[in-house]
Amino acid sequence: MKLIKLGAGVVNQTPLDWDGNKRRILGAIAEARAAGVSVLCLPELCIPGYNCEDAFVMPEVQRRSLDMLAEIVPATSEMVVAVGLPLMLNKALYNTAALLADGRIAGFVAKHFLAGDGIYYEPRWFKPWPEGHRTEVEIDGVEYPMGDVYFDCSGVKIGFEICEDAWVAQRPGGHLARRGVDVIMNPSASHFGFDKHRVRKRFVTEGSRAFGVAYIYANHLGCDAGRIIFDGGALIATGGALLACGPRFGFAEYGVTAAVVDITANQMQQSRTGSYRPELVDEDEEVIEVDVAFPDIDPEPAPPPAATWEDSPHLKEEELTRALALGLFDYMRKSRSRGFVVSLSGGADSSAVSVMVAMMVKLGLADLGRDGFLQRLAYMPELADCADEWAMVGKLLVCAYQSTRNSGDVTRNAARAVAEAVGATFYELDVDAMVAGYTALVEGAIGRELGWVRDDVALQNIQARARGPSVWMLANLRGALLLATSNRSEASVGYATMDGDTCGGLSPIAGIDKAFLRHWLKWMETQAPVSVTPIPELAAVNAQQPTAELRPPSAEQTDEGDLMPYELLDAIEGAAIRDKHSPVEVYREMKVRFPDYERRQLGAWIERFFTLWCRNQWKRERYAPSFHLDDKNLDPKTWCRFPILSGGFVSELAEMHAHIDREAGGSLR
Repeated sequence: MKLIKLGAGVVNQTPLDWDGNKRRILGAIAEARAAGVSVLCLPELCIPGYNCEDAFVMPEVQRRSLDMLAEIVPATSEMVVAVGLPLMLNKALYNTAALLADGRIAGFVAKHFLAGDGIYYEPRWFKPWPEGHRTEVEIDGVEYPMGDVYFDCSGVKIGFEICEDAWVAQRPGGHLARRGVDVIMNPSASHFGFDKHRVRKRFVTEGSRAFGVAYIYANHLGCDAGRIIFDGGALIATGGALLACGPRFGFAEYGVTAAVVDITANQMQQSRTGSYRPELVDEDEEVIEVDVAFPDIDPEPAPPPAATWEDSPHLKEEELTRALALGLFDYMRKSRSRGFVVSLSGGADSSAVSVMVAMMVKLGLADLGRDGFLQRLAYMPELADCADEWAMVGKLLVCAYQSTRNSGDVTRNAARAVAEAVGATFYELDVDAMVAGYTALVEGAIGRELGWVRDDVALQNIQARARGPSVWMLANLRGALLLATSNRSEASVGYATMDGDTCGGLSPIAGIDKAFLRHWLKWMETQAPVSVTPIPELAAVNAQQPTAELRPPSAEQTDEGDLMPYELLDAIEGAAIRDKHSPVEVYREMKVRFPDYERRQLGAWIERFFTLWCRNQWKRERYAPSFHLDDKNLDPKTWCRFPILSGGFVSELAEMHAHIDREAGGSLR
């Protein structure tokens, strides 16, 4: 029996933060050493930070990455540690994992399969490593093995699958298994997506079983560069059993998950597997011999699994809360913003954003403790004067209700109730005089009065835009970050006023559809996340029909009246944009899913969606950065590209209406 303690480290890195990134890596190594870990895997490209983007091709980034690697190496005495960095060879840049063993560089493994879809652009900067190829790379006059290699560390063979390598059909793990590898490390940069962690558990556990190995998965943590949230969630499995699963959405700078594995047990299991066919070679050019002494350790009983929020039947609601709380925390501190400002209308969107900021404080304090929380926000020493969580929210969140003559007591009272419930600083600002001033100014210029029949859109938009300067001013006065409040459903059809409700430096809910957002608010009102108290004051928001409240009260304006039912809007968006279906295909799907809608009305709503989608791409291009949460993201900078100018699906919509006409006439076979 050969027992080794393995560790998977998560780190909250920031691109190009050389001193901070090094400190967190060294902190994770020190934590692993204190826990008795002998083999530690750290995340992909953890030295420069994963999302350096075009900075990856700056020579300075290559130089500093190697300098930082040299500073990390001495900390690995009597350990085996993997760290990720970009490495240049023959005018090509490679995404590599460096194996450090007992204070030395043993070699570099280069990534085979580059992530180039969705939010990933790795082929823009890196080249894929050719399978089966090994070479040498010279660093400071010393040559090191590089490429498709694995390492024999005093009888324990260690190989790599780097992030995307494990998500493809031709996983390198199959080849490594045939070479008798004992441990596979997977240094990853795997972004958060709803229910994605379940998939990771599956490929880690199944990989350990199929390859007959111990498998270590290490991931990044936090919002590193603005749009992507990494959820951590380190994993260790062996022989088809998941031994350890690290926490997700932690607020700490780094953390290590560890487990003891029996290398001999996996070797013997493979020997009893009839389908196992090792590759027998006289001279294995892929293996790098490494001399490292692993300590003798005793078996450790596996701790019983503790109940966590991940066992909740409301997993999506829990994940949304914790992902946005961590994303807001990191965005605030990494931009050195001194809190947030929200234009709180009393409706669902702005209320959700305000509650999310309160959740950031609550969950951050629960995870870090008061001292840890204050230490992470040390650039705001005024927080030390806060006696409790309530006072801290008041320092970090300012909400302003901005009324016009079209505002009502329902939304005003709801806004105040939500702000008071979470502890925000709350202001009421009457902007009607500014609206009237702008209106009179333009009326004088064009020589006529503006009226709702002729000038509906202009009169609505000026109210939303008049609210922008005051909340920007509040943000500037405090050095805070103004949060935009538009959701994904409204972004898809441009139901937002540019320089109005889209004002802000960050748009935290732009990746969430309105239907789920309203569901989440009702959940927060009555249930809330594990260990969090519900907010019953949200009932004042949840009882309303969503409305922009920009027309006179007599118009009885509602969002769904202006657009269509939100549930239908979200379904059309998914079919048209995510699934790339044509209007007639969308109609056929919606007719089945929503049989109660009359076919011509359904066709009119589908036409409205496609027309507004095309007309408003320019708005989506101008939205503040938003967090990526799932494969329905509409952010054109990270996920969903579409031309600003297009033909508008005119022919396709005509085809759909002709199809509906044939149905109505009974001639469709």
